[in-house]
Amino acid sequence: MRKDTQEQEPAYVIHRRPWRETSLVLDLFSLNHGRISAVARGANSSKSALKAQLQPFQPLLLGWVGRGDLKTLTQVDVRDGPALRRTVSLYSGLYLNELVQRVLPPADPLPTLFAAYIETLDLLAQTADVEPVLRRFEQAFAAALGFDFAWDLAMDTGQAVNAAESYCYDPEQGIVSAVSTGVRLRNLPGDTLLALAGGDFEGAENRRVAKRVMRVLTDYLLQGRPLNSRSLFIHQRGERHES
Repeated sequence: MRKDTQEQEPAYVIHRRPWRETSLVLDLFSLNHGRISAVARGANSSKSALKAQLQPFQPLLLGWVGRGDLKTLTQVDVRDGPALRRTVSLYSGLYLNELVQRVLPPADPLPTLFAAYIETLDLLAQTADVEPVLRRFEQAFAAALGFDFAWDLAMDTGQAVNAAESYCYDPEQGIVSAVSTGVRLRNLPGDTLLALAGGDFEGAENRRVAKRVMRVLTDYLLQGRPLNSRSLFIHQRGERHES
């Protein structure tokens, strides 16, 4: 196989747009090549079956050719996958795709995050309670970019979180015990942080704190770039399920 040719690569379409008269430009999230862009020639034609196959959330095996940033698609094999039939699950999936598209650097393989993406789509297809699912994906997403943190450790002191105390959050450090220049959140209850460290995203207070922290972190990673999917949540259900 030529070095500029790829075959049978697991991937998902995270965004697509028309290109010229009958083609599509695809943003893809792939197992071994990370986020890449590719042209699907003729895929936007009314006679092409590719338009229906190259959909978000559809597991694919793809082939492409090209040395530059924009590849040319040469192969599309469709695999079975979960269907996001609930509106809130669909909007949540769009949120995942926007994060990947807007934040991940191109051509950076992140196989652990790719596995987390697949698992998250499976969970979103099974539940209408999307908040814990989204919080766990956001953690995996941040960790893949080097912004992982421990809920139960104050990074400025190196001390374990005390259930009876309150803490702050700095997206560059994580949980901290004292206010500093980078702190974005204050008064985070220690007992709640310990519950989150144990994987409990279910209680009302746990959900509230986890959502506040992960919103600050994702906004920091986005560097001011908006997410259209958030407006979908607001329009559909107000703040109840907003990512």
